[in-house]
Amino acid sequence: MPHSEFALSLEGVSKTYGDFTAVRDLSFQVARGSICGFLGPNGAGKTSSVRMMLGLSAPSAGKITVLGGEGAKVLDRIGFLPEERGLYRKMTPVDMIVFLAGLKGVKSSVARKRAIAMLEAQGLGEFMTKPIKSLSKGMSQKVQLIGCLVHEPELVILDEPFSGLDPVNQQGLEDVIRDLAKRGATVLFSTHVMQHAERLCENVVMLTKGRKVFEGTLKQARAAAPRYLELEGAVSREQVVALPGVAEVVDGGAADEGAHLWRLKFATGVSPNAALKAAFLTGLDVRRFEAHEPTLHDAFIVLTSSLAGGDA
Repeated sequence: MPHSEFALSLEGVSKTYGDFTAVRDLSFQVARGSICGFLGPNGAGKTSSVRMMLGLSAPSAGKITVLGGEGAKVLDRIGFLPEERGLYRKMTPVDMIVFLAGLKGVKSSVARKRAIAMLEAQGLGEFMTKPIKSLSKGMSQKVQLIGCLVHEPELVILDEPFSGLDPVNQQGLEDVIRDLAKRGATVLFSTHVMQHAERLCENVVMLTKGRKVFEGTLKQARAAAPRYLELEGAVSREQVVALPGVAEVVDGGAADEGAHLWRLKFATGVSPNAALKAAFLTGLDVRRFEAHEPTLHDAFIVLTSSLAGGDA
């Protein structure tokens, strides 16, 4: 893919603070119009990386290209939702959003129109002229999100956007992110909650201790985790251990009518199909089986297990 088709490109980026290295030799690209998850445990270096993307902090080494230029020079084309939210509590949602839009070069009349429409779309129509301090936390976060999007940015960077939201508002935010991508915007969101990334992303980048441990599609990420098979029947440990591809057996205890439950773990990349086929061909008394496909959370644990992180 030509470089011009990337909304964001990092090449060998590092960030040090004295003797501490927060980000180490980080390289990845985000295609225009895509949704990319920037994943890692707390302290993995995600926030330090985002600050460099925005031009708020200079990399100690490497190069960052944002929308074909430097982050600080294209800020009007970027929407950023920080993890630490900040609104003027005495202002109304409309005035707050118009103010934020003005910082991005949007005319007041245009911004006010957009603000009203976006607040109504988010169910905040009746609150748009009330002081922000009277709103609930979820409502305030919606106002902050609208302020991040009101100037119609090409690249949207969301830092832990689901933090503090109830399930209904989390679903609403997921819908907003999908709609942004449909309209052609590029979305990068950092999170340590895998379920959101699994539902939204086409590609993910995983960090831990400032290092990239994975970059690719969800399918590729899941392939890094082992698969499991629950098998119930009148079979012994020796019989299930002998099945092809089985790497580990966990005793699930006694089941009904003389049966036993076993949880079989397979080596990474190995399908349980061969083991099932062998079980039936050899006449094992299998009464129930259920395959468990690895989740993004499973993959994340495997891929980040070799390195542990402190806060960055």
